[in-house]
Amino acid sequence: MERADDAENDEFPPEKRLEPSNTRLIKAGIATIPDMETLQECVAYENAHQNRTQILRRLKWKAEELRENEE
Repeated sequence: MERADDAENDEFPPEKRLEPSNTRLIKAGIATIPDMETLQECVAYENAHQNRTQILRRLKWKAEELRENEE
């Protein structure tokens, strides 16, 4: 059975979260990452396609935030 989160994530795969030319949209895409699995997919996508240090840094900060929320 598909969870609501899964359906929501299908709408925003890494390509949509990280490809907009507007950095505000990229920041919003990163801010709305709901879980570590989605974050890992975004990191893998960024490493494979753009490898932008600034975006990878933001993804690292998001990972730290998600870890803090798990505790």
